[in-house]
Amino acid sequence: MESLVCLKPGELQYRHMAAPQLAKGQAIIKIKRVGVCGTDLHAFEGTQPYFSYPRILGHELSGDLIDADGAPGFVPGEKVTIIPYFNCGHCIACRNGKPNCCVQINVCGVHSDGALTEYLSVPSYSLLHSQGLGYEELALVEPLAIGAHGIRRAAVQPDEFVLVVGAGAIGLGTMEFARIAGGRVIALDVNNERLQFCKDRLQIPHVIHARDEDVPARIDEITGGDGCTVVIDATGNLGAINHALRYLSHGGRYVLIGLQKEPFSFSHPEFHKRESTLMSSRNATREDFQLVMRAIKAGHVQPETYITHHVPFHEVSHSFSSWLPPAAGIIKVMITL
Repeated sequence: MESLVCLKPGELQYRHMAAPQLAKGQAIIKIKRVGVCGTDLHAFEGTQPYFSYPRILGHELSGDLIDADGAPGFVPGEKVTIIPYFNCGHCIACRNGKPNCCVQINVCGVHSDGALTEYLSVPSYSLLHSQGLGYEELALVEPLAIGAHGIRRAAVQPDEFVLVVGAGAIGLGTMEFARIAGGRVIALDVNNERLQFCKDRLQIPHVIHARDEDVPARIDEITGGDGCTVVIDATGNLGAINHALRYLSHGGRYVLIGLQKEPFSFSHPEFHKRESTLMSSRNATREDFQLVMRAIKAGHVQPETYITHHVPFHEVSHSFSSWLPPAAGIIKVMITL
């Protein structure tokens, strides 16, 4: 089978590999679609934490189930996707219902080889039925689940102001589920095209350009001087993480979905006087995946909105670097195998 391997930062190479054989507790999927996310782009750049090379990238996937051991209710030939965070099942996080932050977590395409290959072997417990969704919808469930999990962590309530910093694919999904939860969403980014996308395609009522506008003044104007009771970073940018505390209301919750390799810092007095809550949001759970699939089926989320580029598998190697610059206008690249 043909696979695309990231040998080291900046270098991708197609390689012929042996197809996986069915093993105990495993399932084999013929890959049909793979979405490209920030994790893949950062891995290509060499800025992704928890990463080692060489690695086959890709964890936003859909395909056809070839065979499975220990997967009751699944039948060969059906469309599937997966929860790509493989967990141990017995550590303290797993015992407490948080397999998304398992002590020994193995993220497909990060800690082990991912979906940019013709056939992929995954744990059978990671499988999800398609529930009638198509290949591209299924490949978009995982990134949307990241946002849904962040909103659930933030416990967004109806009518509260939710500032989402970063209008990339994860940020956009976060905005969608903040809206579904009843939040009054504010988008903050440095890219005019993405902010326009928020207005035109997602009907986000308030958008702010982080460099061209007085952000604190605009937030005061929008919120009546209260600030945002929920601030969510979906950039992973150190400067953005450090600055966003200024936009948080007293008693507010600050949630970090974006991931940064370096230490972040903020004023302790500013944090303390607000009695702020700081939390991270890592990956997603089965509950989040099911919520996303229900939202897609109900028409609350239109996954095709996010796909800006379609690329066949054989063109990925020479196209990948062109997806990095912000000027490329990438929201979501969908690869077809």
